[in-house]
Amino acid sequence: MRGSLVGTTVTLAAGALLTAAMTTASASPPTGSVPRVTAPVLVDCQFNKNVRPTDFILACGDGNSRLGGLTWVKWDSESALAEGVNAVNNCDPYCAKGVFRSYHVTVRLDRPAAWKKNPDVKRYTRMSVTYDDARPKGFTQTMVYPLWD
Repeated sequence: MRGSLVGTTVTLAAGALLTAAMTTASASPPTGSVPRVTAPVLVDCQFNKNVRPTDFILACGDGNSRLGGLTWVKWDSESALAEGVNAVNNCDPYCAKGVFRSYHVTVRLDRPAAWKKNPDVKRYTRMSVTYDDARPKGFTQTMVYPLWD
């Protein structure tokens, strides 16, 4: 008889816990009803979405200019800001024989807009690369690039 009493007590306790859990779950607002706000993405050469990438190719055709070692200090709905290195091929005497040189840069992303591939996703549409000191021949102190869609 004692075993039957313990079994009944355990069953009743489990039922009470299950009822409480179901009541709490049904009282919560549905997760789909709260809009999720996300910051824009950076679209790469393969049209993949990136958030805070450590590397990014600027010259998609030949890879002769790329950003590396990016450390993001800001990434929000209006802009993003990072420090890193721009490795640029000097293409001397031509690109296949050229040498990559690295320059310390600050990278800024801005002008978010809907992405044509997926209009529900915002992407940054402009990148500004500012060279701290030295820069590649023919480059201005700040280079501004429109970003692909």
